[in-house]
Amino acid sequence: MILALTGGTGFVGRATIDAALAAGHQVRALTRRPQATREGVVWVAGALDDAASLAALIDGADAVIHIAGVVNPPDKAGFVAGNIDGTRAVIAATGVRRLVHVSSLSAREPQLSVYGWSKREAETIVAESASDWTIVRPTGVYGPGDTEMRDMFRLARLGLAFLPPPGRVSLIHVADLARLLVLLAERPGAEELYEVDDGETLTHADLAAAIGRAVGRRVLPMHLPEALMRVAARLDRTLRGDGAKLTLDRVAYLSHPDWTARADRRPPANLWVPQIALDQGMAQTARSYAIAR
Repeated sequence: MILALTGGTGFVGRATIDAALAAGHQVRALTRRPQATREGVVWVAGALDDAASLAALIDGADAVIHIAGVVNPPDKAGFVAGNIDGTRAVIAATGVRRLVHVSSLSAREPQLSVYGWSKREAETIVAESASDWTIVRPTGVYGPGDTEMRDMFRLARLGLAFLPPPGRVSLIHVADLARLLVLLAERPGAEELYEVDDGETLTHADLAAAIGRAVGRRVLPMHLPEALMRVAARLDRTLRGDGAKLTLDRVAYLSHPDWTARADRRPPANLWVPQIALDQGMAQTARSYAIAR
């Protein structure tokens, strides 16, 4: 197959290209900047707000995997442009082709964050389209190359973990998610919506302990109340600007008590099951940060 990807230069996108090539497919991937030549990959210059480049990307493709989106723009308009308008543009170019749309578990609770709201709105656009679609809501995605959890690994090396109020979470390794996206692109859809994780339910303290094992330290978990998290988010924005990882938009989202995939929304086991256990994936991630035990 020829698979057209948006977001191919990002964390999940790079892993998805690897999975697609490993499965024997050809890839066409959208990029804003020149990329290194790679066998089996055609880079298409453009962006989500460039209809001509999207048309060039998707023309001749058998299926589309829409991964691109924004997680940390400075305002609501940035979320609208990146997640809602961008998805609408991809839908317009996709037509009736097979479409695998990568959303987020945050879309399950759109009232908690502008990010979650924007991902839910994008899901609505996909569900109302004429394409042969499947929506995938990943839980927290981690693995080598991730930057979102890097601060937690660095703090764990010091024996510390600053956590949201107690709750349940689950994760999925990026390679497992990428493999699922390619499998879904290969098969006709049935207007499906899947929530995906590795099947392991964790407390935030469990997650901190797992990161600690990966870096060879016992970690002291410290749960922060939501009000204090808001103070920390303002401080992070002041210190790191657009590079801040804890933002005000994420505080209510992170404080929600249950971010695990629902069992009745997981993909069927005869299609896909996760293969990378938590401790294995955490060890890989720590090595990629050069802070393993």
